[in-house]
Order: sequence, then structure tokens, then C-alpha cells
Amino acid sequence: MSRHRALRTKVRRGIATWPVAIVALVVLVVLGWLGWSWVGGILERRAAAQAGECNEGEALLRVSATPNVAEAVKQVAEAWSKQRPVVYDHCIQVEVQSIDSEVVLQGLTQGWDTAKLGERPHAWITDSMLWANRLGAQNATLLGAAPESIAASPVLLALHQEPAQAVQSGAGFRWTDLPDLTSAADGWGRFGHPEWGQFKVAMPDPATNSATAMAVQSALAGASPDGKGPVTTEMLALDPVKSTMSRLASSKPAQTPVGTWEALNQLSGDTAVNAAGFSAVPVFEVDLYRHNTGKDSGTAPAQPLYGVAAGGPTPIADFPFVPLAGDWVGEAQVRASQAFREFLREDDQQKILAGAGLRVDATTERPKPSPGIRWAAVTDMLTPADANTTQQISAAWATADNGQVVTVLVDTSKSMEEPGGEGRSRMDWVKQALSGQVNRSLSGSLGLWEFSRQLDGDKPYRQVVPTGPVAGQRQALLDGVAALKPQSATQLYTSVLALYERMLADHQDGKRNRIVVLTDGVNDGGLTFEQLTSRLAAVKQPGKDVVIDVIALGPDPEREPLTELARSTGGTLSVVEDGRGVDAALGQLLSS
Repeated sequence: MSRHRALRTKVRRGIATWPVAIVALVVLVVLGWLGWSWVGGILERRAAAQAGECNEGEALLRVSATPNVAEAVKQVAEAWSKQRPVVYDHCIQVEVQSIDSEVVLQGLTQGWDTAKLGERPHAWITDSMLWANRLGAQNATLLGAAPESIAASPVLLALHQEPAQAVQSGAGFRWTDLPDLTSAADGWGRFGHPEWGQFKVAMPDPATNSATAMAVQSALAGASPDGKGPVTTEMLALDPVKSTMSRLASSKPAQTPVGTWEALNQLSGDTAVNAAGFSAVPVFEVDLYRHNTGKDSGTAPAQPLYGVAAGGPTPIADFPFVPLAGDWVGEAQVRASQAFREFLREDDQQKILAGAGLRVDATTERPKPSPGIRWAAVTDMLTPADANTTQQISAAWATADNGQVVTVLVDTSKSMEEPGGEGRSRMDWVKQALSGQVNRSLSGSLGLWEFSRQLDGDKPYRQVVPTGPVAGQRQALLDGVAALKPQSATQLYTSVLALYERMLADHQDGKRNRIVVLTDGVNDGGLTFEQLTSRLAAVKQPGKDVVIDVIALGPDPEREPLTELARSTGGTLSVVEDGRGVDAALGQLLSS
């Protein structure tokens, strides 16, 4: 009996091998089928792409790139196209256009000239986030997604070899030294050469030149708590900061070229210090590399310029990839833009950008030869200002030379009581923006009018503060802004004509005379748009240009007539969906 029980126990504990083998075989078959389906799907999709048999056909991704990176981006685009990418069931082709950032910005916001520029881009690669900030200030709806950096380039000071050696071997140079150096009669004395006279630095307009804008930020950053930035709008209203800005702007050489390329070419013409009217110019490292190697002109200069890396926090150009939005951007372009951006950031593609003189994380290799470039390591970086502050820096610079005469015409209709964001009305945001501009303005003339209905007898407009020098009526302007309050209707066109005629009568020759209109509603009385344009054409006087700029608040402004009104006088239209965007839009307008 005992043997029988033992035998039964042994049999119960055993496991037959054939069921295990069957299960394993089934698993292998299923996994094999799934794997073959996956691989087959990939091969099928690749074959379809290579054969041009995409379900939705082909789609074109147009990318506008700033000239100093366009050639490298084209190489990357060619590499991506060779892979026959399929995005959203479309075979994607990439077209890269080399266009100056200023041209792209103006085209996107004020009307794209297809005859000159081709079709509008779906994405934009520019040299600095400053340009994306400007686009957002004028029309944030054109930004399809948050811009992301694909490369970098530090800002250097470009000089001839002998002065560059003097700066590097002497007391050194920091961007915060600029105000003292450039305003001193013997600035070169600091570097052992008082016989060279002034240390003149060409500073092209920061509203259109990113290298200057970033150099100015660095010069002002010394006033921030740790000296590294960021510069803030509150800082710009401080007297020491305004004094620094005034000194920088006033020391700008009379012969300052309009842009970096012109400045580099002018500086290269004669090796004598200040022979070009200046000794140095801020420049992106990649631009200096391209200049010295003749990448843009086709011929390298006989004597290269030398790049001096300043001590202290260094401003860095971040070369953002900016996805665009609009009725010309389809879902295929949105997805393709994302995919191409990620491809640009892969190591192999980053090395292509590095070979073009840009800095990337994937490699420390630098192009050779690279005369005049040391490729110095950057250990201390400037913390950049936010999107709004960048506009205010350019606006403050624009007012520093006393060259603007501006009258602001503010809509005080009932609709300005509507919510403008963060629990505040549109009027609250407008008043904050105007007060900020008054406090930050360095010089120039500023006046304030309001419009609604029957503000001055039967007139729908009223002069709140006459147009005059800011310095002499700063408090009056602040008080006038504080007193603005929403009232009734929006008689815009009658009010614009009245102010335009006043500006013509008081026109100041040699200065930029401009009207800035802030409005959130449609014209609902008085002159029609056709009557306004006819009257403007009739009263216009040769030699007396008065620009009309418009900032339209709200989700659905009258874009067509407002655009035409601004364009007919050489002005621009900016659109902000709520009051939070008014300050940046106003700064952008005043800086242009």
C-alpha cells in the first residue's frame, strides 16, 4: 500500500512537456507575426514614401531662415528630404528661404509681398528670441508654438588686430564698461593708447539689430541685483538706468551704419583706429566668422577683424526655431515643422550647424580656418530680459535722441470697461502701459488725447495733455493717464482726422511725428472710413509726414480698415487679444 501511495504522489507532481512546447510555439508564432507586421509596416510605409504614394500626397514645408544660418539649414533640409519623411500621411519636401529677419517680421505683420518674397513661410529660424518677441508683440496669434533654440552664438566686440590686442592685454573689457568708455574723450587711454582718442562703438538700432540689443541689455544688467540680469521694466524707470541708456545712445557715432554687415565692411576698409568713424561694433561670433572667411561676400577681407570676448555675463544669441500659425499653415505643415525642428536638434545635424560657425551641445569642433576667432569658452551667461522688457529697451533707446514727437489717442468708449485679463479691465491695462512709457521715456515729445462721444461739446475727442517735451511734463502726463475713464461710444475716424490735422499744424521738421491709436471697438459714428481716407489725402502736405500706428485690442478688431489706415501713412497695425499685450505692443511701435 505504501508503495502505491508513493507512486501516486510522484505522478501527481510531474508535468508533461508537450503542453509547454505547444504554448511556447504559439507564443513564438504570435510574437513573430506581431514583429513581422511591425517591420512590414515600416518597410511598407518607407516603400510608399520612396514611391511617392503617400495617402494624402505631397506637402511643402517652407522655412524662412536668417542669412547667417540659412546655408546650414538648407544642408540639413536636404539630408531630411533624402529620408523621404512622411508626416500626417504626407510626403514632405522642405524649402528653405534666406531672408533677413526684419523683412520676415514686417511681411508677417503688415502684409506679405509674394511677388518679392515668394509664398509665406510655415516656420521661421531667426538669430535671436528678440525677433519672436517682436512678432508676439504685434500679433501673438502668428506664433504657432513656443520657439525652441537650435544653436547659439555669443556676442563679441569686433575690432582690428592692434586695438583688439590692446583691449585684451590691458584692463580688460566688460559690457557694463560701455557707458564710461564710449562717453569719455580719451576712452582709449584705459588701454594704454590715449593718442587714439575716443573709444567709439557703432551701435546700429537695437530695434532691428539683435547684437546691439543684446549688448545694450548687458550694459544695463549691472543695475540688476547680481549684475547678471535680467533687465526688467521696473529697472528701466530708475534714474541711474535711464542715465546709462542716455549716455550710451548719445555717444553713438554719427556715422553708425544701419546694420552689422555694413558696420563690419566699413570697419574693414581702413585699419587706422576710428578711421571708419568708430573703433568697434558688437557682433555675433557666427557673423564675424562669416565676414572674415568671405562666406557672404564671396571674398575674404585682406585683414580680418578680431573678436574680443567681454568679461562678465555674456549675451548669447539663441537661434530659435519659430513655428508659425495662420490660415496658410495646414495640419501637415504643423506636424512637419515639429518633425523638422527635432531633426535639426539631432547630433548629426547639430554638427552641420557647428561647421557653419554656430555653437551646439553635440560637439566642440569648430570650423577651420577661422581667422580672428578664438572660440573662447563661455562660462558666465547673461540672463535675458523677458518678452515685454525687450520691447521697452528698444523704445527707450528710440526716445533717447529726442527724435520723436508722439501723440497717443486713447479710446475711452464703454467697451474699454470689459475684462482685459487677470481680473482687470482693458482700460486698466492701457493706463498701466501708458504710465510705464511716460516713466521710462528718456526724451522726445509726448501728448495725450482721448476719444469717445461728446467729450468737448459736440466733439468726440479731447486733448488731455498737449504734445510737448516729456521731461517738462512727466507728472502732467501721468495725471492725465490716471484720469482716463470709459464713457460712451467709439467715434474713431472723426477723432483721427482732428488729431492728424493738429499734428500737421504743429509738425516738427527733422523728427518722427506720429500718432499712436489705442482702440478696442468699431467706429460707430461721425466720419466713415471712406470719408476719413479721402480727407487724409486732401489735407496731407508734402514734406510733413505724420505716421499713424494702431494698436487694436480684443479678439475681433476691424483689421482691414485699421491696416489700411496705418499702411497709408507708413504706420503699422498691432493686434493684442487682451490688455496684457498692450505694453509690449506699445513699446514695439515706439521703437520702430
